[in-house]
Amino acid sequence: MRFDQHTVVLLARPSDPPELPLEAIDRLRDAHLAHQAGLVEQGLVLAAGPFLHPDDERLRGFVVVSIAPDEARALFANDPAVRAGCLVARVTSWLLPEGNLRFESVPVPQSMLEAASGD
Repeated sequence: MRFDQHTVVLLARPSDPPELPLEAIDRLRDAHLAHQAGLVEQGLVLAAGPFLHPDDERLRGFVVVSIAPDEARALFANDPAVRAGCLVARVTSWLLPEGNLRFESVPVPQSMLEAASGD
């Protein structure tokens, strides 16, 4: 059997996140989404989105990228929320039977306001 290999980034809240004022957290969320949207515009993100009600409350989001794990680590090290210590990027390779999954290009929100609008 042949397999497709994808790089997956799990975004998680660290065990000791910094305590920030709500305004700073809002700015970081917007900066995180803008960073992610930039990766989408470059054609690097195949799929991305937040987790809802995970068993492990530290888990925040899931990203599938079209680049090697080392490249993904470097890109996500530059995510503003990761740099600020609010998120940790855990990177791994994911194998699945060849042709089992297809990705379509869809827009992603560039800010929390855009995400909340539902459009």
